[in-house]
Amino acid sequence: MADSIFTKIINGDIPARIIYRDNEVVAFLDVNPLSNGHTLVVPRRQIDSLWDLPDQSYCHLWTVARRIATHMKTVLKPERVGIIVEGFDVPHAHIHLVPLYDRSVLRLHHDYPVDLSDSALDSIAARLTKDLTATPVDFDEANS
Repeated sequence: MADSIFTKIINGDIPARIIYRDNEVVAFLDVNPLSNGHTLVVPRRQIDSLWDLPDQSYCHLWTVARRIATHMKTVLKPERVGIIVEGFDVPHAHIHLVPLYDRSVLRLHHDYPVDLSDSALDSIAARLTKDLTATPVDFDEANS
């Protein structure tokens, strides 16, 4: 797999305004921000989908995202900090942290066609419920 733009940023090949880095994660300002302070939190290891990250990396990424979001709330004073995980543009797992200075920054209800009939909702719920079992999480193991 070719290096993603994020890998190139992490390796120092492309400049970025890096606000956080450790051995597993790098966070930097988005070059096309939705609001002032919009930050990308990215694992150093290039894996296309967030859901494919190893458990430890996944948990660490979210822990760092929460730490940065909490810091954003203190420093930038938004009403909230929103999170977006969509992963279409860059084949490298990442979390968008978006300071929400008002309710218009992220418009979630965008008129995407959705079937809200009882039969459609019942069918989706049944499909999602099938074979989905709760698995206890060992938080001590996940955070080590």
